[in-house]
Amino acid sequence: MFAAELSAHRRDEYLQAARVGIDPGEVQLELDLTPGIALADTIIADIDRNGDGALSADEQRAYGDAVMNALTLEVDGTPLRAQLAASSFPDLEAVRRGEGTIRLQSTAVLPSLAPGSHQLLYRNGHHPDRSVYLANAMVPASKAVAVTTQRRDGNQTELTIDYVLRAAPAIPAAALLLGSLAAAFTLWLIVVRRSRAAE
Repeated sequence: MFAAELSAHRRDEYLQAARVGIDPGEVQLELDLTPGIALADTIIADIDRNGDGALSADEQRAYGDAVMNALTLEVDGTPLRAQLAASSFPDLEAVRRGEGTIRLQSTAVLPSLAPGSHQLLYRNGHHPDRSVYLANAMVPASKAVAVTTQRRDGNQTELTIDYVLRAAPAIPAAALLLGSLAAAFTLWLIVVRRSRAAE
């Protein structure tokens, strides 16, 4: 979805493309960060804190956490905490060529929500002085969630997603009764077989 924008971003821009997924119990966030050639050394220096020309696991984790701390997630006005779940960092020479993309994946646990309409807010405040932003909602993996509207501010640092949480389908009373009878019958068979085996 972001391929055309990514290939066309300018040398002096830091392209930050977000995809936001909503499930009944959590929010998934995928964030691709691609520095333009003119910014590559500055972004590398932000990550490579000891200046040794290599990105250690600790430096990668620290940068991922810094990005997460610059994000805002809210559901119905209640703040959520995005936790870094996975990350991948490109070869530094690829970054210097403007071709390297940092990929971060995070999740945030949703509180228990009643069925009905809800609103999720995503806001990106990472490097606002040098960045361009993209933000889109992903198609929900769960049929219990239906995205109804997406709204963005002018530079796409902010995305508001309206969605509907559907109630879990009720189990008919007849199905519950049938399941209970089947469980009881299975238990009876086990008892009978054990009694016969003991004789």
